[in-house]
Amino acid sequence: MEHTRTETWSIEDAAALYRIEEWGNGYFHINADGEVEVRLKDRSPLSSISLLKIAKGLQERGMKLPVLLRFSNILDDRIQHINESFAQAIKDVGYQGCYRGVYPIKVNQQQQVVEEITKYGKQYHHGLETGSKAELIAAQAYIDDPEACIICNGYKDEEYIDLALRGISLGINTVLVIEMPGETEIILERARVLKIKPNIGIRMKPSTVASGHWTDSGGDRSVFGLNTTQVITVVDTLKREGMLDCLKMLHYHLGSQIPNIHDIRIGATEATRFYAGLIHEGAPMGLLDIGGGLAIDYDGSRSNSSNSRNYTTKEYCDDIVEEIMSICKETKIPHPTIISESGRALVSYYSVLLFNILDTNIFWDENQKEEEIPEELLPALDNLLYVREMLNEKNTQECLNDLNYYREEIRNKFLYGTVNMRERAVAEHLYWSIIAAIYKMEAKGAYLSPQIKELEHQLSDIFYGNFSLFQSLPDVWAIDQLFPIMPIHLLDKKPDRKAILSDITCDSEGKIDQFIGRSDHNTTLPLHTPPEDDDYILGVFLVGAYQETLGDLHNLLGDTNVVSITYDEEGKFLLHNELEGDTVADVLSYVEYDPKQLEAKIRTKAERAVQDGLITTQQRRKIISAYTAGLRGYTYYETDQED
Repeated sequence: MEHTRTETWSIEDAAALYRIEEWGNGYFHINADGEVEVRLKDRSPLSSISLLKIAKGLQERGMKLPVLLRFSNILDDRIQHINESFAQAIKDVGYQGCYRGVYPIKVNQQQQVVEEITKYGKQYHHGLETGSKAELIAAQAYIDDPEACIICNGYKDEEYIDLALRGISLGINTVLVIEMPGETEIILERARVLKIKPNIGIRMKPSTVASGHWTDSGGDRSVFGLNTTQVITVVDTLKREGMLDCLKMLHYHLGSQIPNIHDIRIGATEATRFYAGLIHEGAPMGLLDIGGGLAIDYDGSRSNSSNSRNYTTKEYCDDIVEEIMSICKETKIPHPTIISESGRALVSYYSVLLFNILDTNIFWDENQKEEEIPEELLPALDNLLYVREMLNEKNTQECLNDLNYYREEIRNKFLYGTVNMRERAVAEHLYWSIIAAIYKMEAKGAYLSPQIKELEHQLSDIFYGNFSLFQSLPDVWAIDQLFPIMPIHLLDKKPDRKAILSDITCDSEGKIDQFIGRSDHNTTLPLHTPPEDDDYILGVFLVGAYQETLGDLHNLLGDTNVVSITYDEEGKFLLHNELEGDTVADVLSYVEYDPKQLEAKIRTKAERAVQDGLITTQQRRKIISAYTAGLRGYTYYETDQED
């Protein structure tokens, strides 16, 4: 279908429909050609590049969709934004301490992310947070700044502790956080054995329970952290061992993506009270780690919904600094260095997933011509035809009720054999045509009732996307996370379809049917009829946090292709760090298949088929060639296969 520019449609309409200006945070916009562009440097139009231009350029270079785009400049900008926001808040109120950010590696463990954060973040002494031995080993290799911290969280065995202690001897500013009661003794014991003085932190269990998706980090039932009694026990143990001077930090964590600033303020107040209490117990302290929680606005609503936040980064920094300063003044203690573990707020904007639409299932097309119903089928359809004849804008609800009743009646008659399959097929077609007519009448109003919204969902198309929900967007499936999704082109034309998205896994849950809306979430996404002679490409935005490493191998669909884009000082766009996605052989090896052994089995079967006269030797060669090519191929749908 050829799309033409609509007189009454503009890119401003498209921007309002998909809310790109609300959630895009200055990084994403729609250009005059109706294409989504990304601004890579200082959010300036001069550094804009079209996502469609990137996708086409990659395809010309031989890289197939789906592809994950990473924007290094955006990551740099996020580091700068958070660090300078805290610096400004500190300056505004005359706070005597400083700020040090640490990035939790678990949020996105990819080497490119860690390298970029430690490289660009060095000017701000931005450090890393680790929760395992593997993450600590990576962090120690990349931290090259004595003022940047490595905060060691998670379960710690002797090897983990020894690695951290030896890092201290290398001049790495490392803090071992006691999160479980049994860790105190083992840390002290390994410190004595290695003769290395540890920097110790305590993680408290805040009584504050934040709202949002992730609420288990606070409250009495938090898995990690010490309650008040256990904190006192640790202090007494350190005093008894003559090592209270090693206690340098208090750490707490309310959770990830905290939407309500009220929860953040209360958490900071409670933690600072604990911090002051530890100083009064005789610990030197100096570091107050407020954990993560700085949210981003996925849906652009600027609210306290779980997919948004009701505060700005400036307000977040101002409130925390002021709250800590107020209690420090009251209790007459020095202002601590504030550490935060913002991960989601750093990396979410950094990545965009692009995928092409492979096919569509058009559920109902109002432009299709009504076919004449054969006379011999009419008796079974009398009631449905009567509803169609009586339908008008004043009786839509009554007609809808009757329609559902008569449809059920026909289905029951089919079960008892009094309606045949052809009669049922015509009845179903007639039913949906009337449903479409009812929805069209009701959709003219300003308010759509839940029942009418459900009709919209029932009438929506299915667009089949070349991606795996479980591999690339697991939070959509697991916790109903909303990510901004929209076409990256044709936005100067009005969308003519409403659809849900299905991935290419053979799983009924491999679908997206909740989308960002103006006042609430929507059950359909406005899309265009895909062009017949070109790809129709959608983008999923703000996927830099967790999604790249949480995915599984459902249907053995592996990692997508990845490429990084950077805008350099000379005003050039550079494609670099191109990573090919998993091949079929790769994902098979992940689940303990040996690709060479598989190929050998096929060769044996093919030779047996030759001996049995089922195929020729030439056919055997082609079969084996196709099989080995399949092993080397991309796990996603490929459109340029050779014969």
